[in-house]
Amino acid sequence: MSRLLANPVIARAALLAGLIFAAVLVLVPFLWIASAAFKRQIDILMGTVTFTPVLLNFNELLFSRGSDFTLNFANSFLVGTVSTAVVLVVTSMAAYSMFRMRWPRWVTPALMLWTLIFHMIPPVAIVTAWFVMFQAAGLLATYPGLILAHVTINLPMGLWLMSAFIREVPRELEEAAAIDGAGPAGTFLRVVLPVVMPGLVATAILVFIFSWNEFPVALNLTARGTQTVPVAIAKFAQEFEVKHGAMAAGAVLSTLPALLLLMVGQRYIVRGLTAGALK
Repeated sequence: MSRLLANPVIARAALLAGLIFAAVLVLVPFLWIASAAFKRQIDILMGTVTFTPVLLNFNELLFSRGSDFTLNFANSFLVGTVSTAVVLVVTSMAAYSMFRMRWPRWVTPALMLWTLIFHMIPPVAIVTAWFVMFQAAGLLATYPGLILAHVTINLPMGLWLMSAFIREVPRELEEAAAIDGAGPAGTFLRVVLPVVMPGLVATAILVFIFSWNEFPVALNLTARGTQTVPVAIAKFAQEFEVKHGAMAAGAVLSTLPALLLLMVGQRYIVRGLTAGALK
């Protein structure tokens, strides 16, 4: 087996076959959902393969009186954008502080360990406590409350990513800035942030996607006016009827922001996640 893989042609063919298999695993479920978005309910229930495409599901999703999908879409965009911006500001400053300021040696590993442990806790396990706290504070079913929850959920991931990028910044750049008279704030804003820009973009895209797709917290902490896209899609699964077509149409539309971000920022993600902040 090892001799076969040592052959460049066979190794390349095996790699290509593995990539094709992985692509099939990802694309087939999406294509099935996308096709269901253009089927009638009866065609979906009967498992029809060949069908005449219709736009009834999109019409119900976007224009029916019982659907607030456009509002939910705007809610997801607002919450995702604001929470991502807050996470970037907090984690970039925190990472720079931990790895460049004079803290006791135990502070940085203790904080990183705590964020890792918190990230491993399922959000649904603490959403009940958040529900009680937000209700007492008047933040339940409000944009600030949901944004605060999403920031809390995504801070650990953002901190770990930004820490990796900040650590890779050559100290010589900061020392040169200090010689030129720049203080810590000036060095951070004018030297460090431009260098870690690929990392910032990669972190922003990942945090936004995680916020966009978050479901259990949004389900419990929102009302009709503040519900996000995942909650809106789930509402079509009712007690006596499951509107598979409308759910599929909502799933297709909900992928558009993520696909757009990945297409625009693909090179930044690759550079950020593979090379850190090195120039």
